[in-house]
Amino acid sequence: MPNIDKPNFDELREREGFRARRARIGHQLGTERIGISLWELPPGQKAYPYHFHLAEEEVLIVLAGTPSLRTPAGSQTLSTGDVIRFPIGEQGAHQVWNEDDELVRLLAVSTHGAPDIVIYPDSNKLSAAERLPESDGRKHYFRIEDEVDYWEGEQA
Repeated sequence: MPNIDKPNFDELREREGFRARRARIGHQLGTERIGISLWELPPGQKAYPYHFHLAEEEVLIVLAGTPSLRTPAGSQTLSTGDVIRFPIGEQGAHQVWNEDDELVRLLAVSTHGAPDIVIYPDSNKLSAAERLPESDGRKHYFRIEDEVDYWEGEQA
């Protein structure tokens, strides 16, 4: 049984600038429609690139620390206990990072189960991902400038 005080961190992000530990609690429970993740961000690190979802709504709960948050409205510092909603679409774009000297802990809850498209405005790319716990982890990334016409390659 998952425990947020003794998490099983099953996703380690090791890219410099994006070092984080993530316990995918929803996957560990086998949830099909609810994503739950516990994140730990060391000082100076980001959880993920700035992005928004086209099929998932998210809620972020700050459990410890003072993370920084970027949204379309700008940047702000959050505090322990803050709860933030990221709606579906461009207005829900977000990025979280730790500018503090202490570890940041976050609990993220999201709608889940359907395939999702994620847009990364800073790098001009998108991903298409399957989100079911029993999936093979299918996730693909594309540069938006590689877009082709709807009829590209089709035969009449």
